[in-house]
This record gives sequence, C-alpha cells and structure tokens, in this order.
Amino acid sequence: MGTIAALSIRIPSGRDTLDGDLRLPPDARGLVIFAHGSGSSRFSTRNRQVAEHLGVHGFATLLLDLLTPGEDAIDVRTREFRFDVGRLGIRVGAAAQWARGRAELSALSIGCFGASTGAAAALIAAADWPDAIAAVVSRGGRPDLAGEALPRVKAPTLLIVGGHDEQVIGLNRDAMRRLRAHVELAIVPGATHLFEEPGTLEQVEQLATGWFARFLPAPSRPAPAA
Repeated sequence: MGTIAALSIRIPSGRDTLDGDLRLPPDARGLVIFAHGSGSSRFSTRNRQVAEHLGVHGFATLLLDLLTPGEDAIDVRTREFRFDVGRLGIRVGAAAQWARGRAELSALSIGCFGASTGAAAALIAAADWPDAIAAVVSRGGRPDLAGEALPRVKAPTLLIVGGHDEQVIGLNRDAMRRLRAHVELAIVPGATHLFEEPGTLEQVEQLATGWFARFLPAPSRPAPAA
C-alpha cells in the first residue's frame, strides 16, 4: 500500500467551524468518520488506534472535534455540551456532507464510528442523512441517547460493548429493540467501558474493520487501460 496522506481540515457546520484530521490512503475503499465521546476530542488515543488499523486496511478516516474550542472550554467546567447529542449529530452530518462535496472523497461510501455519547451522535446523523451514511459502529456507546432517531436509522449498526460493562450492555440492548435497521451486538469478553484491558481494543479494531468492509460499498473506479 502507498503512503497515507494526512491532512488537517476545517469543516463548516452552521455558523461554526470544526477541526479535523483526515487520513487518506491510495485507492481508499471507504471513509469512516469518528464521533468522539463525552469529554474527549479528535486526539482520543483509542479512536486514533482504531483509525490507524482502518487505514492499514484501506479506509480513509476523519477524526473530528465535535465541539468548537469555545464550547470545549465551557464544557470542561459545566459539561453543558457533551450530552447535547442533537447538536453533535448535526455536526457529524455536516462532516458527511462536506466529504461528499470533496472531489477526492465523493466516490467513497461513508461509515461512522462513535464512542460513548458519540455513538448517539452517529446514529442521529445516520437517521437524518440516510443517503450519506451507510454503516455505523458503536464502541462502548450510548445509542439509547439517540432516542426518537433510532427507528429512523437505516444504516446497518454494530454495537460493541465490554463484557464487564454491564450497565451499558443493558442500555445497548434497549437501543437494539428500537432500531429497525440491521443491528448486531458484539460483547468483548473481559473488557470494561474503556477497553483498557490487553487485547480488547484490538478486538474492537477487528470487529469495526470487518463491519465496514461488509457494509460500505466499494467505490466504482474506471478499469485500467488495456
């Protein structure tokens, strides 16, 4: 595989502008947008590890700050924005629309990888932009927070939860009952909420890569000249 291009980008969302890191391998097979969890950012080490694994397997990745610097400064003190999943979902959708308008990304099917509250944001975006988002993966997520958006999601959804994260397992099962799209629950044995135990995040990487390989249609490219 050739060199992966790494770009710092800025995405408009209403009156705001969001910072992101785009990694684009040659002949990418799809684009995965990351929606980070509460109190995190595009610099999340766990999301970056998953993104690197996806890149090795040919997927472009976009790690995005869902809060502006000003909002983040307020949220650190008040936690005012981290559970505003409606706002975060709009911004994930804005990132998907931005990608569809970029020449180098427009042919790629788009998936979303959401962690914690970012999972709800990813599902809201998938419900509101069904033609843009083709698959969703949640890691230790709170899909239940997507609420009324859940029955409108059309994208196949994989919910990954740690085996010791019992409360979140229950919340994910509740969300599954409301989802009408194809949905599967993958429980990683021995993992707690943050998948800090040895080998558990690697299982997340493999599950997510397999899901996106399965459900993101490969881009159509012209056949090489004879």
